Amino acid sequence: MSKCNSCPSKNNCSKPQEGCGIENNPLNNVNRVIGVMSGKGGVGKSTISTLIAEGLRSQGYKVGIMDSDITGPSIPRLLGLKDAHAVSKDGLIQPVLTESGIKVMSFNLLMEDENQPVIWRGPIVSSAVKQFWTDVYWGDLDYLVIDMPPGTGDVALTVMDSIPINGLVMVSVPQDMVSMIVAKAVNMAKKMDVDIVGVVQNMSYIQCPNCDEKIRMYDGENIEEFLKDLDLELLGELPMTKEISNISFKGYDDSKESIEKLFDTILKKIIASID
Repeated sequence: MSKCNSCPSKNNCSKPQEGCGIENNPLNNVNRVIGVMSGKGGVGKSTISTLIAEGLRSQGYKVGIMDSDITGPSIPRLLGLKDAHAVSKDGLIQPVLTESGIKVMSFNLLMEDENQPVIWRGPIVSSAVKQFWTDVYWGDLDYLVIDMPPGTGDVALTVMDSIPINGLVMVSVPQDMVSMIVAKAVNMAKKMDVDIVGVVQNMSYIQCPNCDEKIRMYDGENIEEFLKDLDLELLGELPMTKEISNISFKGYDDSKESIEKLFDTILKKIIASID
């Protein structure tokens, strides 16, 4: 169990303390760290990470995003960095900068061919994630968003134990919202003493273009009771829209105004909770 998340100087501590697994790069000054997690894949976790990072940046914050999903990285594509590559300078990896000014680190930015698989065992993958925290020159950031791989495996454990997360955003979809899938991820975070900001329910409904009626594909169960049992806040619901689903090949800026309108309330809740 992590013993560092309540430490008031955890983000600027350059050496791990006794009983603390966090080690920081003294050249970096990261004020707040937001983790984005899901119980399983395919729920739009990386898309939500991108929306958080772009939303924060549009409000004038200095933002970075770490793609800790080493074996299934998608952040570069979502941020329009398909052919970009990170470089090393003075012994540190330099993150790639997006057009909007977000610093990005992903394993795909270190590979010549993004289509080649990463065939590594768990300990090596976990070590790479640690290096994304200690060996990348993030510089001064107001927020670092960490896109975590789905599930409760090695990498999620490494991120929670080795990086000072200020708050965790859970991402789910209606059909598995009230289930053990979400509960497992939530309970893992609680056991690791990581604060959970709340849950974003993605792909929650389809909005009729003619009458604005919300058409829900899943009846679901008693979500309110489930959230109460796990002491979670529902940050908001996002519909299935072409603006959000097209980010991976059209980019964020193409539908920026409509996306910000959909995500504004959720982003405000995240900022208020983290601050």
